[in-house]
Amino acid sequence: MRLVPWQPDDMLRRLDDVVSVYGEAMGYRAELLQTRRGYIGAHVRRAGFRAVATLTTDGHLAGFGYGYVSGPGQWWHDQVRSALDEPARRHWLGDCFEVVELHVKPSAQGHGIGARQLRALLSMADGATVLLSTPEADEEKSRAWRLYRRFGFSDVLRDFIFPGDERAFAILGRELPLAARPATEDVPGIVGI
Repeated sequence: MRLVPWQPDDMLRRLDDVVSVYGEAMGYRAELLQTRRGYIGAHVRRAGFRAVATLTTDGHLAGFGYGYVSGPGQWWHDQVRSALDEPARRHWLGDCFEVVELHVKPSAQGHGIGARQLRALLSMADGATVLLSTPEADEEKSRAWRLYRRFGFSDVLRDFIFPGDERAFAILGRELPLAARPATEDVPGIVGI
């Protein structure tokens, strides 16, 4: 497998594959995936857009991640902003990169793909902080939660309900930039950058 940076055109060209991986990873219904397709297509035009993809040796998409600079007027930013007090807004949203999506096909999970994608994405990110949302889950059992904690993400908001989704989410954040990778960590760099 190889981890590659993606430009907006790469994401758009592989949008069917992206939506398929997203749907498998999140377990969403087909009708919701059509809506997400439109959102993802629009996100590639946002300021500071950064994306990575993990491709199998035969070119299939095993995982992807992307984000951009978070700002007023963006739905997710405004939802989170409304739940924070003013000091937290200034700290977390003043100069923030938002990890919008980070997914690995379930059949490819457990092999460090998510960690490599997250490290690459955060190393390319602009901003002083990074935020993301993830469904609330048992932190000991959830691969996503263990990954985010390993990368130093802390709680910003817990049990947050986004309009249109009955599940509770956690908003997690950390400072940027990432510290240099520990010598003992086995996470190869991006191929092609």
